[in-house]
Amino acid sequence: MLGDGGFMGATKYIVAGRFIDGSGAGVQRGVFLAVQDDVITDIGSAADLSISDGDTVDDLSHCTILPALVDCSVALLQSASVDSAVRQAAEEATLEGKAAILKQHVRYCHCYGVLGLAVSDDMNRLMQQCQWEISCGNLVALKIPAPLSGVRLKQNGESFATGRFCKIAYSSNIDDGEKSFFQKDPEYLKETLSHNAERRVVVANGKQAVSEALDAGCDAIEQGYGMGVENLKRMVEEKVLWIPSVLRAKNSLDGVSSGGEVCCRFSLRYVAPGKQLPGAEAFWKKVLAEQLEQLRYARGIGVKTAVGTGAGGVGLLHGESMVEEIKLFIKCGYSLEKAICCASDTGARFFGMKRLGAIKVGSRATFLITRGTVKQLPRKLSYLEGIYIDGVPSKTY
Repeated sequence: MLGDGGFMGATKYIVAGRFIDGSGAGVQRGVFLAVQDDVITDIGSAADLSISDGDTVDDLSHCTILPALVDCSVALLQSASVDSAVRQAAEEATLEGKAAILKQHVRYCHCYGVLGLAVSDDMNRLMQQCQWEISCGNLVALKIPAPLSGVRLKQNGESFATGRFCKIAYSSNIDDGEKSFFQKDPEYLKETLSHNAERRVVVANGKQAVSEALDAGCDAIEQGYGMGVENLKRMVEEKVLWIPSVLRAKNSLDGVSSGGEVCCRFSLRYVAPGKQLPGAEAFWKKVLAEQLEQLRYARGIGVKTAVGTGAGGVGLLHGESMVEEIKLFIKCGYSLEKAICCASDTGARFFGMKRLGAIKVGSRATFLITRGTVKQLPRKLSYLEGIYIDGVPSKTY
């Protein structure tokens, strides 16, 4: 559950120089938000703002306001380190150790304005046996996949996992290279998806695997590398969400393109020795080019898309990877405003994160602040000026 901060009684006005509401609409300039009891009660032109006695004003006229981000594909218990020993230690950690890893990764996400996370890990045992506070439940909204057996977990209000979703790896992860297009038995998929769940996400790659996932009635396809035009057309007709995770392929290409010397990714925290594997660079160039082309085509025909980074994979940093995935959406022809919508409102709506999404009258006053102009986005998301949660600045940021 996001924080319950705020104020009672008088109206608080927040004035923004530029405003991106997360709906996909264009940038607005000189906007005020009126907030009462944590909720936005009015949005209008700052030129028309009239202040009454007792009201307060937060002047952010030098800044841009935009919605909190939602990452639809995160492994919180995995380390993004390139050091295999570090990753193995995370996998073999005790329950207390996993709790510490979870807390650290949640904080990373919060610092980059990623306040909604759809988690890939099986964290059910961890959440059942440890107190919720270990994961900084007041910092982000988590959606945790239900066990595939269909067992319903006890929920701790909205802070745990309001609603249920299942996530099935139907074909191998694209990170496994050419093995990625091996899939399981379609009867297994249909049987697993037959259990009641509000949202059913399938990780699938290749034309056949994605087609079978659509046949089985999934609500979202994650990755979808090499799935082809016909599957994309079906996704429009059947209103299936796509979480393309383009950064996975770009990251893998970066890792094999270093000539065996040193490979530096997008972050100063991620520096790795490169390895030359025969055919790997050509493979990842092809995969990345095809995925970018699929995303361009999807945008053109109206496939609903959301941002999911796969954070927790090798070199895919928690929180920070969101900026890079948004850049790839823009590279494929999405406007900044549409890309922000994919990275916020689309995921929040799909996973039922009620406190997040587009900034509008009646919604919680939870949003991000960046200093400077809109033209400096999305880069400035890596250097947030501030985070508001329920109408007040985050105490953690």
